Amino acid sequence: MSLNKDSILHATNNGLNIFKHFLGSKFSKVGKSFKSPFYQDSKASCYLYFDKKSSIYKFKDFGDSEYSGDCFFFVSKIFGLSCDDRQDFLKILEIINKELGLCLEDNSQKINRVLSEHVGEVKIASALPSIHDGFETAKTKLPIQTREFKDNELLFWAEYGVTIDTLNKYSVTAIEKFIGVGKDGKEYILGSTFEQPMFGYNGRRHTKFYRPFSNLRFLYTGEVTESYVFGFDQLPIRGDVLFITGGEKDVLSLVSHGFHAICFNSETAHIPKNIIRGLGYRFKHITLLYDVDETGKASMYKITKDLKEYQLKSLLLPLSGDKTEKDISDFFRLKHSAEDLMMLFREMLDHLYEDTISVMKSCEIDFENPPIAPEPLITINDVTIGTPGNIICIAGAEGSGKTNYLGGIISGAIKPGEIEIDTLGTTIKENLEQKAVLLYDTEQSEFQLYKNLTYIIRRSSQEKPPIWFKAFCLVGISRSERMNLILESMDRFFYEHGGIHMVVIDGIADLLGAVNDEESSVKLVEELFRMAAIYNTVIICVLHLAPSGMKLRGHLGSEVQRKAAGILLIEKDDNNNCSVVKALKVRDGSPLDVPMMQFGWNKTEGRHVYLGEKSKEDSEIRKTNELKDVATDIFRNKVFISNQNLYKAIMESMDVKERTARSYIKFMREKGIIEKNPNNSLEYSLISMPF
Repeated sequence: MSLNKDSILHATNNGLNIFKHFLGSKFSKVGKSFKSPFYQDSKASCYLYFDKKSSIYKFKDFGDSEYSGDCFFFVSKIFGLSCDDRQDFLKILEIINKELGLCLEDNSQKINRVLSEHVGEVKIASALPSIHDGFETAKTKLPIQTREFKDNELLFWAEYGVTIDTLNKYSVTAIEKFIGVGKDGKEYILGSTFEQPMFGYNGRRHTKFYRPFSNLRFLYTGEVTESYVFGFDQLPIRGDVLFITGGEKDVLSLVSHGFHAICFNSETAHIPKNIIRGLGYRFKHITLLYDVDETGKASMYKITKDLKEYQLKSLLLPLSGDKTEKDISDFFRLKHSAEDLMMLFREMLDHLYEDTISVMKSCEIDFENPPIAPEPLITINDVTIGTPGNIICIAGAEGSGKTNYLGGIISGAIKPGEIEIDTLGTTIKENLEQKAVLLYDTEQSEFQLYKNLTYIIRRSSQEKPPIWFKAFCLVGISRSERMNLILESMDRFFYEHGGIHMVVIDGIADLLGAVNDEESSVKLVEELFRMAAIYNTVIICVLHLAPSGMKLRGHLGSEVQRKAAGILLIEKDDNNNCSVVKALKVRDGSPLDVPMMQFGWNKTEGRHVYLGEKSKEDSEIRKTNELKDVATDIFRNKVFISNQNLYKAIMESMDVKERTARSYIKFMREKGIIEKNPNNSLEYSLISMPF
């Protein structure tokens, strides 16, 4: 290895061993203070630290900042030299090399050894300037004498799992001889022997020579650009995992084991952001797989930090880090398999995603212990509206009868089990275990709420409410506090009464500052769903309807409409002086196929009573009108819509499944709402006629 700054840092644990050598007994460990070696220091004002930005160890002197710096600066102060002077800096390198016994060589020593190793084969007329670990030849790529791979050479590659097909695919050749010309114009020759074979990594404008058994392993001819990426041209358009590794042999070994891989000119080479950005579009995971020595680990740390925005991953192999056990090629040479590497990769992901996996574990379906199918809590004509772990919504305009209908549901939840009562056409599961039933009202005054509660209790055939029925008027509580009070009280009553049967929030819009605050709306609905699941109960939300009559109000309404298991709409029927209940959404099936129910005030009984279902004719008229409105909205600014796009639009608009959407298309054709395009049977158009 050549004598330069990088090689010294590589050989001295990023400079730490240099400090240890010259400090002697003054040094104990990194980060612990000691007295300055340069002057009479009354206090321990100095310490060593690892500078993450430069990936080297540095010296800090709080007593005199003039003495702070890296290992080369430290040695310069000891011997009265200057790092800014080129000749002095070379002396500093020589001092460190000699003092620590690193056995690094300068350029002339390398050349002399090359000559001695290749007597009769190589002649070098003059010293050539070094590039990395090798020599720079003339910029123009010179002819190279290649030949077929010999058996011993193929055996060398086979140790690392590299096949002849991989060598050919990546333009790797066996080199017989190369005649190079140095910058001074003098000729030198490099040849291959049995003991020291030579291979060529051939690029467009250069060849990088690889001599695995020589002290001088790498040499170059031609022009090696900063954008050099070995293996880039062989990458697929798309892929899963891409490894960036330390050298060409590592790339070949990975590819031969079924992986995608590239390398730059060295582990310390600059990695252009534009290349990584482009690869990020093509591969799911870009993972650094460098040597496990200090240089490799420091490089991976630096690169992941410098390219933080691209979220590069780093995989550290379980190897010793010495010369025979430090890279992925050694990993495979030691008989580890591709499956072993993938296991390490998965373990790395497990570590990175530890928090995510922990959360997901609680959400994972246990097939050995399947969940118990929830019994419906609220049904209409055997159609399930609400189940434990879900939210449902009751919507309607002011004065439509929402509060009265809600009273019927609550009375069904709190009634004694053996009593049959009028729940306004809706079936409520009996609360035999006497779990908590909770009502939170944000709209009515305390007096009005109490008055309505007396009707509910009377409807449930009781003189007074059961102890597990709790009702709260939150009108006097600020909006910012209401949700927290609801959540904490739910928790309290859950443990007091052994569970929660039902929760009613009359006016969820009053839990927010504004119903059109999208972020707050999403958070609120998510929290309600979370609480419904945790306490295994149904949460009934009451919300006003938008002026259109088909959508719930605001962003909050849109979010509820997407997430709720069921939505019931309460409308005033002025013709019959009663209220009508109809389904806007059911989890399974078509809401338009759920019969409409009626309830109204009975003067004799002094309460609202169930008046039965509306006629089939009324139901069909409702279905026709609502599908007409949906079709008009879908065909707005469109003449023709394909069958596929039409049923998808209906699914999105009405939140129904594909089967239901297709049945609606059939119904709309039968009722003359839409028709097929006479020129294309797969398209539909809206019939422009009065209905």
